[in-house]
Amino acid sequence: MKKILFTANLESFFSKFLIPQLKYFKENGYEVHIATKLDRNNTPFCDKSFNVDFARGFNLKQNIKSYKELKEILKNNKYDIISCHTPFGGAITRLVAKSLKLKNTRIVYMAHGFHFYEGQNKIKYALFYHAEKYLAKYTDEIITINLDDYEIARKKFKTKVSYVPGVGIDVEKFDFEMKASEKDKLRKSLGIKKNGFVMIYPAELSKNKNQILLINLMERIVKDYPNTYLLLPGNDTYNGYYQSVVKDKKLDKNVLFLGFRNDVPKLLKISDLAVASSIREGLGLNLIEARYVGLPIVAVDNRGHRDLIENGKNGYLVKNNDIDDFEDKVRLFISQKNKNLIDPKVVREGIEKYLLDNVLEQIIKIYLNK
Repeated sequence: MKKILFTANLESFFSKFLIPQLKYFKENGYEVHIATKLDRNNTPFCDKSFNVDFARGFNLKQNIKSYKELKEILKNNKYDIISCHTPFGGAITRLVAKSLKLKNTRIVYMAHGFHFYEGQNKIKYALFYHAEKYLAKYTDEIITINLDDYEIARKKFKTKVSYVPGVGIDVEKFDFEMKASEKDKLRKSLGIKKNGFVMIYPAELSKNKNQILLINLMERIVKDYPNTYLLLPGNDTYNGYYQSVVKDKKLDKNVLFLGFRNDVPKLLKISDLAVASSIREGLGLNLIEARYVGLPIVAVDNRGHRDLIENGKNGYLVKNNDIDDFEDKVRLFISQKNKNLIDPKVVREGIEKYLLDNVLEQIIKIYLNK
């Protein structure tokens, strides 16, 4: 039986992005293994789960430890394909494969947004750029998910590089009707007043996701539009920092921290506008989902948003941390006369390329070298 190994820093990464890929190989006769930091040990469609504590930064001791752990796994298993993800999980995997001089094993690295990007600290940019350039030589193919990364890798890295528009969204989660009464009930359960204007940003609470920009924006907006709400569904990885800022600004009734939710499609359907404030993004999956349900978008201009938003057509891009421009664009949507500023049908135009069936087919062809 053929074997495939997937590696990534955290097990939660698999549930967010890789389940369809695991499912495909499991259903097509492969023995599927994963190597990651097991925090749940319940990833479906895999036959073996190896606990490898990949670092999330330049922690030499932890990187050496994970290198040794993964080396033992690769020594004891012969894989036909190794699919690596995340910067340090991907780096350690390729270094181990290089040291073992694996034969007849196809090494694919899927870059969910390179960790060197426009506006980053110059030292960190250089470290990540040169690391990726070096590792590319020991990679059979790199998959990039946005056009900026694709162009850099294609021109600078000595390996085959492909572009695939993300990991795909499962439309079955979104293809349902919500009656007006159901929407009203859900809004009411969240404390949203009738005729309130609702913005949404589904993402983990973190420094990179930069929710502070949206919180400061809300402080300005609610002075004129007190029935404006910001929904923030997502796990908190920032130790309650944003919640404390909201409390200090007395925005508790307008900025709603919802934690992990399994009903994000419903939350999108009760919202009026999608927003995104992240500093770095591979490809904004949350924005793809928003576009699928017809929500217009206001988002920070970065490589992961740039591919998805055409100014004035399906939303607006604003310069990083330009709160004045962000505020101007949001106010366009809140003002009654501009409620239909952007047609939902136009927002959905071209969304087909980002759907799971289309994307997965491209990814599988790359894994199988077709």
